Amino acid sequence: LALCATSGAAFNNFFAKKEVAAPAVPVNTFTIDTLPGALAPVGLFDPLGFAEKADGNTLKRYREAEITHGRVAMLAALGFLVGEKVEGSSFLFDASIKGPAISHLAQVPAPFWIVLG
Repeated sequence: LALCATSGAAFNNFFAKKEVAAPAVPVNTFTIDTLPGALAPVGLFDPLGFAEKADGNTLKRYREAEITHGRVAMLAALGFLVGEKVEGSSFLFDASIKGPAISHLAQVPAPFWIVLG
C-alpha cells in the first residue's frame, strides 16, 4: 500500500504553485469578442461595422449566411468549369450549344423560354 502511495506521489506535485485559469466563457455566449475567425494581426475584419450593431442571434445569422453564400459560390464556380469541360457532349438541346460558357444562355432555343415562363 505504501508503495502505491509513493509511486502515485511521484507524478503529482503538491507543492507547485497552481495557476489560476481564466474564467471560462459560457458555451452559449456569442459576441464580437468570441467570434471564431478573428486573426491576430487584423482582428475581426468588419469594415462596415455590421458586427458592432448586432446582438448574439444576429451575429449567428450573419455567420450562417456567410458560410451558406460561400458554399453556393464555390459550387457555382465548379459548375462553370464543368460546363466548359463537357461542351458539346450534353443531352440537352441536342448538344447544339457551343462556345464558351459565358455565351451559353443566349444560345438556348426560344421555345425553351416559352415553356419555362
